[in-house]
Amino acid sequence: MSRNKNKREVGRARKAARDEQQGKNVVNAIFGVLVALALAFLIYFVVAIG
Repeated sequence: MSRNKNKREVGRARKAARDEQQGKNVVNAIFGVLVALALAFLIYFVVAIG
């Protein structure tokens, strides 16, 4: 009985860790897109003013 419970707990912990990692990847992707857009605007303004 307790071994089944332990397996379930380990599985739940693994799933939580995997979900957290995917969440971090999504945040990193969004942050990367925002940085790329900011750089593109910066370059555009430098070219437009220059």
